[in-house]
Amino acid sequence: MKTKHKWTFAPRFRRQAFGWRSQPAIQRVEEAVAEIKAAARQDPVLAAEGAVLFLGKVSPALEQVDSSSGAIGSAVNYAIETLVPIIAKAPVDEATRSGWLDRLWKAVEEDDIPYIEMLPEYWGELCHTPDLASRWADELIHPVRITWSEDRKAGGGYFKGTSACMSALCSAGRYSEVLSLLDLAPYKFWHYRQWGFKALIAMGKRAEALRYAEESRGINEPVAAIAAACEEILLDSGLGEEAYQRYAIEANQKTTYLATFRAIAKKYPHKAASD
Repeated sequence: MKTKHKWTFAPRFRRQAFGWRSQPAIQRVEEAVAEIKAAARQDPVLAAEGAVLFLGKVSPALEQVDSSSGAIGSAVNYAIETLVPIIAKAPVDEATRSGWLDRLWKAVEEDDIPYIEMLPEYWGELCHTPDLASRWADELIHPVRITWSEDRKAGGGYFKGTSACMSALCSAGRYSEVLSLLDLAPYKFWHYRQWGFKALIAMGKRAEALRYAEESRGINEPVAAIAAACEEILLDSGLGEEAYQRYAIEANQKTTYLATFRAIAKKYPHKAASD
């Protein structure tokens, strides 16, 4: 009988394991990610199991950490971005993957702070196959419709699975349903409308995607993210000059003028500094 692997990080991430200081928690998160990445080089399935275990334990362990600086949140987001591909690419059967997804979904539902709120955005990738993604979309789409139904629009509603549903629909190739579902939303919120943008791109409707993104602008919407999406469409379409004129500054805004200049210069090497 195969001995169960003992992860070094596992006992360190018991519920409320950390105090208010963020640095010790950040260090442990980084160590856990490094341990899982090292395992992935030898045993991808074991590493994926470790990633699922970590993502299920991390939020309860960090409940008491002071997250006001954003540092611990950034560390967890980096962990999610790193571990999702390990889980998604692991060569396992559907039953194993379904079990992983059930465990991850339980973690999302119990994520009260929240620390792993980014995870649902990768749900389609985690499903790995269009069939599994489609089944998850079927599970999640009804609650989204209820949340955005007419009688809820006045006060609005929130469902943790909205991004997961959109992600799963896109991975399943159900692009028209993404757009029709977004039509029910009581407000234009780029966090969700980005999935409509991606759906239009996947359908080959780049001009419509550009208009869709522009129509998503609003007082509280992320200007840089929307501009970056529009810029990418134009660059991919060979319209570099138009991309430069319309979106270069908004899409590449950094914390200093020099950093902004360098970002633009890197993306548009044909432009002179005087431009």
